[in-house]
Amino acid sequence: MTPSDAPHSRWSDLDRPPLNVPALRRGLVRPGGLWTSLDVVETTGSTNSDLAARAASGLAEGAVLVAEEQTAGRGRLDRTWTAPARSGLFLSVFLTPDDVPVRRWGWLPLLTGVATATGLARAAGVDTALKWPNDLLVTVAGEERKAGGILAERAGNGVVVGMGLNVSLRADELPAATAGSLALAGAVSTDRETLLRGVLRSLEHWYGEWRAAEGDAAASGLQEAYAAGCATLGRRVRAQLPGDRTLTGEAVAVDGDGRLILSTDDGLQEPVSAGDIVHLRGVGGGLV
Repeated sequence: MTPSDAPHSRWSDLDRPPLNVPALRRGLVRPGGLWTSLDVVETTGSTNSDLAARAASGLAEGAVLVAEEQTAGRGRLDRTWTAPARSGLFLSVFLTPDDVPVRRWGWLPLLTGVATATGLARAAGVDTALKWPNDLLVTVAGEERKAGGILAERAGNGVVVGMGLNVSLRADELPAATAGSLALAGAVSTDRETLLRGVLRSLEHWYGEWRAAEGDAAASGLQEAYAAGCATLGRRVRAQLPGDRTLTGEAVAVDGDGRLILSTDDGLQEPVSAGDIVHLRGVGGGLV
């Protein structure tokens, strides 16, 4: 058989090896820890949908589902998220913060953003900024680019939190000119196992702090950490709100409920709890 006749192998792209599941379980699933199970599938439509379906029939907190390839990943506003196999981290976790008031559960996607940025700083040596409410930004050639996103959804008796992160995508593989990846941002490591361990350990830490404070974002340090890493604050932005309403102003704060506070041109302080945010003055003059 000639090389051209050889069947496609999951190892054919040596820069993107498959995850070592037993090693990940040994490192992350331990007695007394948050993570109770870790499964990796070769391909799926959406890890969030899969884990939500399992949660509906009963699922222990701390379940982690990772996909080597995700073909119908979902972001906010039903946007799709796709990438080449093994080029990123595509995962969902199941959390049941039943000792935290439900009105504070809205902090979970922001908490995941803080945890991810913290974990990536340590594991990849990349500064990851947070765009309210749930985008992960990196700097590529002096421009702010979206490298990942977070989506939290109620499921069963808890919340499924999903994340998609571009790790090794090359320039010709990017889905849009505004997209980026850790590799293009100069990461010192694009080893997905190292990154996954770093992100999940960081998430376990921040989730534990937040729960210990009964979901109080200020008392747990989460509100301060989010504000420190949020690229939206101090920027002039346009908020596209439900009902086709638009609001423009300077993002001045994230309040105790996780809402973005805009100072509008008429001098009002307007809280935004849901919406699509556009940075009108991005790094390098671009829009994000």
